[in-house]
Amino acid sequence: MQHFKILAAGFGLAALLGTVAASDNHADEAMMRAVKARQAQMQLYAFNLGTLGAMAKGEADYNADAASAAAGNLAKLSSLNAMAQWPAGSDTESLGREATGALPAIWAEGSDVGSKAKALSDAAAAMDAVAGQGIDALRGAIGPVGASCGGCHKVYRQSDS
Repeated sequence: MQHFKILAAGFGLAALLGTVAASDNHADEAMMRAVKARQAQMQLYAFNLGTLGAMAKGEADYNADAASAAAGNLAKLSSLNAMAQWPAGSDTESLGREATGALPAIWAEGSDVGSKAKALSDAAAAMDAVAGQGIDALRGAIGPVGASCGGCHKVYRQSDS
């Protein structure tokens, strides 16, 4: 009977540890899904900004419909509630540079990431309002969008170098 109790206790402990490990794996998977979602959103920003930037620099012909579409996409992307994509612990120190470039400062006390996100949303909305009105309007509106992106990346994104 004593062996049965020890064996049962051993199986119980193994099951508990397995549950904890499965729970940790689920949490890790959820964290990585969040990171991948925000990276996908950043890629969509870059794709649409690339279209607009090429026009603004004269590297591509200005096309009012394409400019309006790309600017509209940026406005929509910047208005998404992306909070679930930024769980605490999904930074470079926790996950490593190969997983993310986000710095822990984004979650620190006093972080101004919310105001930086608002600046992007405002700049994207302003560009959306004028992007189809000509190359000069586009050129006038793209600077604040780029500045808002850079303002956040300088503080909260690990440098590529």
